[in-house]
Amino acid sequence: VQLQASGGGSVQAGGSLRLSCAASRWIFVTYDMGWYRQAPGKQRELVATITSGGSTVYADSVKGRFTISRDNAENTVYLQLNSLKPEDTAVYYCSAGPRSRSPYYWGQGTQVTVSS
Repeated sequence: VQLQASGGGSVQAGGSLRLSCAASRWIFVTYDMGWYRQAPGKQRELVATITSGGSTVYADSVKGRFTISRDNAENTVYLQLNSLKPEDTAVYYCSAGPRSRSPYYWGQGTQVTVSS
């Protein structure tokens, strides 16, 4: 398994979750890492990305609430989800790929459900 995601769950609005994605070493040092999400009936959308140097990009809808980070010693990328809203409900996928291009690798997805 190239990318292994974990950490999803069900929370009430305003709550927090932390998602983790463990990657193979080669993928982790070669590519930018990121998180996408897909809600029922909607297209998959970018949530956040992080480069090997730690530069980050966020979707406008999550700025100020979500934080992406990486642990280079553990080959793991994290997504901290704070102040969750019902509209954040989706399956979240970790990803790896070259900068400014579609990801080459996907994790298996982890469900995040936020109730009002």
